[in-house]
Amino acid sequence: MNTIPKEQYKKTIVLFDGHCNLCSSSVQLILKYNKKENLFFASLQSNFAREILSHYRCNQEIDSIILVEKNQISIKSTAVFQICKHLSYPFKAVYFFRFTPSFLCNWIYDFIARNRYRFFGKKRKCMIPKNEWKHRFLE
Repeated sequence: MNTIPKEQYKKTIVLFDGHCNLCSSSVQLILKYNKKENLFFASLQSNFAREILSHYRCNQEIDSIILVEKNQISIKSTAVFQICKHLSYPFKAVYFFRFTPSFLCNWIYDFIARNRYRFFGKKRKCMIPKNEWKHRFLE
């Protein structure tokens, strides 16, 4: 059953691991440097994420940052590069690395992703956004 309002599908949405300290810190960085406030967020553990992934017929077991933009799904390093184009400098400059071969970028991404809990730790509960950011989180 689709419970997500249609206007939510038009938003640019970042799905992230809400238990991962690296992912939560990255979301906070994105919030700070996304001056246009055109990126919205949901944790992969949320019902919203499950429903949006189902809508786009995307594997529910993806363990990656996911960007949903203009009816397209980007994962891994591609998602990171696409997110960076929405940020102010210096992070916007990362977008230019999208021309690096994807096998290399994804190898680096996968290495960090596999070890993220060991390197950065894990939360018991998903991140609770600051009041000024709550409107950017989708449930």
